[in-house]
Amino acid sequence: MITEPRIVPADVTDAGEILTVQRAAYLTEAQRYADPFLPPLTETLDEVRAALAGPVTVLAARLGDRLVGSVRARVDGDTAHVGRLSVAPDQQGGGVGGRLLRAVEAACAGRVRRFALFTGADSERNLRLYRRHGYRVVGHRPDPNGIRLALLEKPAVSPARSDA
Repeated sequence: MITEPRIVPADVTDAGEILTVQRAAYLTEAQRYADPFLPPLTETLDEVRAALAGPVTVLAARLGDRLVGSVRARVDGDTAHVGRLSVAPDQQGGGVGGRLLRAVEAACAGRVRRFALFTGADSERNLRLYRRHGYRVVGHRPDPNGIRLALLEKPAVSPARSDA
């Protein structure tokens, strides 16, 4: 029995599974904020396919053949914007989210000076995950629907350099 997920690059053929897991994962957030229109819930299959085909880094967590999570990162200047971290509800709390977060940071390492992301300001479980991985709240802002978001950042670890 496989208990540790493999973290692999996602491709366009994963779009349907990514969207299914994303919607299931964000349903509890929608309930918490009484907002069924959170962007991860309204994103279309074509939008997920476009993200997978574009310059965004998208990673998937797989247990055997089953996709159980995904995460994205978009590099803009010296910042990697991490988003859409999603874990299947039956796999939450088992370390999949942390593994995805570390993997997407590693995939962007050496290209950025910091990582940035946002989550609902009242999403304590999410905030705990990000804090455990070195993120800190640097501000708050409302989303387009008025939900208060916590903005978090973390410096990227610079690879060792030798000055010859």
